[in-house]
Amino acid sequence: MYIKNLNTCKEITSGDNCRLREILNPLRDGLSVGYSLAHASVGPGETTFKHTLTSSEVYYILSGEGIMYIDNEEQTVLEDFTIYIPPGSLQCIKNTGTEELIFLCIVDPPWKAEDEVIKENI
Repeated sequence: MYIKNLNTCKEITSGDNCRLREILNPLRDGLSVGYSLAHASVGPGETTFKHTLTSSEVYYILSGEGIMYIDNEEQTVLEDFTIYIPPGSLQCIKNTGTEELIFLCIVDPPWKAEDEVIKENI
């Protein structure tokens, strides 16, 4: 059985400059799943750095509001929105609200530092 409390996960500032708590990564946790799961937050007025991943990624917005940028597209995102980010896409997210933008990140195959390339600040 694998159970983890989010509050026991160490918070880091990720390469794209969001606050991140990795909840599940089979490469580290020895689990038989093909994805990793993290809890992310971006402060009011902040934007993550433009970056690409070799993996596909899904964001699920838990709270807040923002603008998601993927390649040449942009869309307002709100609580309960799900966003699919294809592998290799240039992406970032901007918090346009007055509270934290909080979302889950599912990366398939699991996230590895060498699979992420930081491009620039928007």
